[in-house]
Parts: sequence; structure tokens; C-alpha cells
Amino acid sequence: MEFKMNPDGSMTPQPGDPRGQAGQNEPGAQQGIYMEPGVGDPVPPAPVAAGGAVVKDVSMATFMVDVIEESKHRPVIVDFWAPWCGPCKTIGPVLEKLVTQAGGLLMLAKINVDENQEIAAQMRVQSIPAVFAFKDGQPVDGFTGAVAESQIRSFIEKLLGDAKPPIEAALEQAKAALDGGDAQMAGDIYRQIQAHDPENTEALGGIIRAALAAGDVAMAREIVDGLTTAFTGKPEVASAISALELAEMADGASDIGALEVALAGNENDLQARYDLAIAYGARGRHREAVDQLLDLIGRDRAWNEEAGRVQLLKVFAALGPTDPIVADGRRRLSAVLFS
Repeated sequence: MEFKMNPDGSMTPQPGDPRGQAGQNEPGAQQGIYMEPGVGDPVPPAPVAAGGAVVKDVSMATFMVDVIEESKHRPVIVDFWAPWCGPCKTIGPVLEKLVTQAGGLLMLAKINVDENQEIAAQMRVQSIPAVFAFKDGQPVDGFTGAVAESQIRSFIEKLLGDAKPPIEAALEQAKAALDGGDAQMAGDIYRQIQAHDPENTEALGGIIRAALAAGDVAMAREIVDGLTTAFTGKPEVASAISALELAEMADGASDIGALEVALAGNENDLQARYDLAIAYGARGRHREAVDQLLDLIGRDRAWNEEAGRVQLLKVFAALGPTDPIVADGRRRLSAVLFS
């Protein structure tokens, strides 16, 4: 099933897609998440919003229309740059990427100061890169020099206010589908997001988790094995990989009933307790897995080269830092380690 990204960020299914589920049979459908950067990465469609292209080269002749008038409909970021400016070559691509991801909620106007000295003088630009934000025909914010991507992202978020970029809204919709048990819909939406933004690691992690939720561990492993280190080190992806590793333990996990009986007969059987934690985790019973691992660590934290702590951290990584099981588990782990 193919999904269409709407202007408000929601995703709606499109009937009649001959490719089957999420376009999985289309050659190269997911190559953007596997390949080394710059080697065959798919190029998403050129972004065009209701008011036209979201990135424009602007001159003195077009400044009034493309900046002043346009800013009465949506925020406009003005980037003063020059071909000889080293920092401009860093700031420019980041601005273009983040503005594109905003999906038409704002526009980027690029002004070459060498060719438009009059505008630069009027804006009192003394050094470049110099970036200004316009709203309602007036400059409202700005910065100069090379700044971190996180600062530019915050700059844009402040401009957008409560408005939500389509990709961000779609990510929330995909997560809601995944949390609601609709793995197919979640996977379809995550793939559509990744097609628009190949470097979106939240979408990539979601694709892996959707495959796991659908019971397709082999597919999830195929995706992970094809990833480069540029992706596997990202938190969203690393967390999904930990979830995959837990799921893969299901095949080798021991019978829960037999292990529970063994522990009832000998509560100090640490191997049985560890195996029971593995079996719980492999079947999604994460809170019980955490309970068993914390019990094991409390009895003998050095057992089997701290296997209990290592496995506990893997469960934490799979669930993610915001999961209440993780917050509670970390608090209890600190109590055990420092008691």
C-alpha cells in the first residue's frame, strides 16, 4: 500500500498500488537507507509548496516579492552568502535541508552579496554568513557566522511556533500506528517518510521496529545488516537494533514454565534466572525481564562477567530512554549497585 503525505502532515492510503505492501517489491525501494552517502542514494522529489519552491535565489529585482510579500504568508529565511565564503558552504546546505524538511511552512531566500551589494547594505550586513528571518514583511530574528545545526534547528522551530512540519507530523502518525498495533500502516508511513528524507534515522528505526512488530524478524535483520556505520550509531537506529537482538533470542529462549519451576526450587540458580530473563525479554515481557535481571545483579553482580548488567542495558536500549520501564529500572539498578 502506498501513502500520500498531505499538506498537514497526515498520511492517507492510496488505492491501486500494484507493488504490494509498502512497495517492498519495487527494485531499489529501500536503497537509500543502505548505501554509503553519495553512492546511488535516491533523490527525493524537488520540494514545491503552495506558494512555489521553498528555496530560491533572490536578487534586488525580486526581493520585494520573494521576501517582503512572501513573508506575509509564511516565514522567510534570508541567507546572505558568497562563493568565496567558507562558512557559507557549511551553513547553506544545512539551511536548505531543514527548510526542505519543513514541507513548505517557510521559505529560504539565498542572496549572493557580491551580486546584490545594495540589499546587503540596506540590511547592514557586515560579515557573512548572515541569516535573517522575516515575518509579516519585517525582520524578526537572525544570526551571523557558523553555528551548529542544532542551533539552526532551534531557530527554525522558533519561527514555526505551533506549526508542525509534515514529516514530523507523519512520524507521530506512524508511531501512533505502531503503538496501536498496526505494524503494516506504521511501516508504510515510515517508508514514505524515508523516501522523502533518506537520512531520517527516526524513520529508519521505525521501519525496523515495524518489521519486528509484524513478526518479520528476518526482514528486520536484512535491513540492519545492510546499514552503514553512519546509521547504526544513531540513537533511534541503535535502539531498534537492540530490539531486534532481543527478538532474535526468541528462537533460542528456554521454556518459561520450566525455568520458573527451576527457580522455585532454587532461587540462587543464577543461570536459570538469567535464562528466564532472556525468555521474558524475547517474548516482549520486558518488565518481568528487568525484574529478573535486577534480582540477579543484586545476588551476584559479577556473575558470568556481569552478564546480568549487560543484558539489562540491552533491554533498556531496546525500549528507549523515555519508556517508564527504563526509568524505573535505572532507578532500581542504582539502588542495587550503590546499596
